[in-house]
Amino acid sequence: MLRILSLAAVSAAVILTACSSGEEVIREDTGPHGSGYVVGDEPFAVRTGAAILAEGGSAADAAAGMYFSLSATYPVAAGLGGGGLCIVHDQPSGRTETFNFLARDAASGGPFAVPGNVKGFAAMQAAYGQLPWQRDVSPGEQFAATGFPISKALADRLATNLDVIRLDAGLAAEFLDESGRVKAPGTVVSNPALAQTLSYIRMYGPNGFYRGDNAAKIAAYTTGQSGAITTAELDSYAAGRAAPRTVALGSEIGYLPTDRIGSGAFTGMLLGRLVDANGNIIPGDQAAAATATATKAALDQFGISELPRDLGATGFAAVDGDGQAVSCAVTMNGPFGSGHTALGTGVTLARAPSSGKAGIAAAFLTPVIATDSSGSISLAGAGAGGPNGTAAIAYALVKLARGEDMTQPGAIRSTGIAPYDTVNVISCQGATCATLPDPQAHGLGAAAGQAPSGD
Repeated sequence: MLRILSLAAVSAAVILTACSSGEEVIREDTGPHGSGYVVGDEPFAVRTGAAILAEGGSAADAAAGMYFSLSATYPVAAGLGGGGLCIVHDQPSGRTETFNFLARDAASGGPFAVPGNVKGFAAMQAAYGQLPWQRDVSPGEQFAATGFPISKALADRLATNLDVIRLDAGLAAEFLDESGRVKAPGTVVSNPALAQTLSYIRMYGPNGFYRGDNAAKIAAYTTGQSGAITTAELDSYAAGRAAPRTVALGSEIGYLPTDRIGSGAFTGMLLGRLVDANGNIIPGDQAAAATATATKAALDQFGISELPRDLGATGFAAVDGDGQAVSCAVTMNGPFGSGHTALGTGVTLARAPSSGKAGIAAAFLTPVIATDSSGSISLAGAGAGGPNGTAAIAYALVKLARGEDMTQPGAIRSTGIAPYDTVNVISCQGATCATLPDPQAHGLGAAAGQAPSGD
């Protein structure tokens, strides 16, 4: 039987950080375990999460900090105009719940979604955070205001979405050079209008986004573009909270999005072909092929025959030293969502879920957490961006349930089409925790208080 120690009880741990370059760094944490781990697709955001944990923040603080940093450093997938899902497992309180804040169609229809991210992360941070809200929002504000170098992770997504960027004045001003080409990796860019919006959010919480001047600007812009989002719709948006779906995985318990939403239903279909009703796992020599077969069967059952290459999504996770874990995945329903930035806000609006094929993106947001029978965390991670991201995180759960070593760089399978579909995992077995970014993307894993390594 696989036994996972409580993170709070671990006195010595080996931390493995890996990135797409193939570089591996092993570090030893020799003191009492009071730090934690973070992993995600975009390195600057991951560094934000690690710094928050090092200051005594919870996993929820780290996840919120990563998100608001991503809104500046990875807006192709994590803009303020989008939506997503998070799962929280809080070992001290014994609570596990999902936060559903997916972007929604406006009542009047049209191409623009009513955003959910800000209210979702605010609700989660209020319930599980330890640091002041301002601390979690301010890194993203600083990135937007003073600038950040374009990471390789972002550069890859910019290069394939030039046509979207060219058609929006805000995106073009930030990411294109004088000749109309995408700026090179390492070029410092900023977004002062977004910084101002993040400043409102830092000072006034979600009301700084969903009410007042910012809400009025979004409403005026969308009305002028024949896709009205009203100030009343913005103000009334509420994130959902519910118990997650639980799945027996051998001696492990997996927590998944509820099957009342698309991603939970899709993941449940896939896992149902890999794990029987008694929690028995498909044999190891059959698992890879079975995962591929199960993914195709689930797509067929959903009636999905083709998908856009880039669904504009990303996933990330955090684990703290007190045994709290948070896994999140967010989407713009296409790269840069609708491709329209509301004037004066820096906010690029997500595409309405019903307005195109990319609206299926939410069905492949797959945050998961796994624990042993005592509730100790053994895995926290997320697949995002498409069915291969979901398949990769499901495969990781199956390997964990079989008792395989999940603390090595090869422990997670690449989605094969990174950076569009990715999987990012934190795995803890015995006294060892590993941060495992997607092996073919340009993400990062980090331990709190230690210099991370990655692109």
